[in-house]
Amino acid sequence: MTVHVRLFSHLRDLAGASTADVELAEGSTVSDLLEQLYHRLPALRPHDKTILVAAGVEFVDRNYKPQVGDEISIMPPVQGG
Repeated sequence: MTVHVRLFSHLRDLAGASTADVELAEGSTVSDLLEQLYHRLPALRPHDKTILVAAGVEFVDRNYKPQVGDEISIMPPVQGG
């Protein structure tokens, strides 16, 4: 299945793109998705411990299994001011 990924803030800048499509096997998790993304975009890996992941408008953990039609958002920690 193809999962559409959106990147935000400086992660988008590091990737050089605001979106990416990642091909995942059925039953794969967000962790699997991130590993594939890091393989393609290694500049993102140093931020692994601080990024947030959402499916649609809900934050999800790395054990979440993306579903067909999900849009996964990868973003840095939310900051206020």
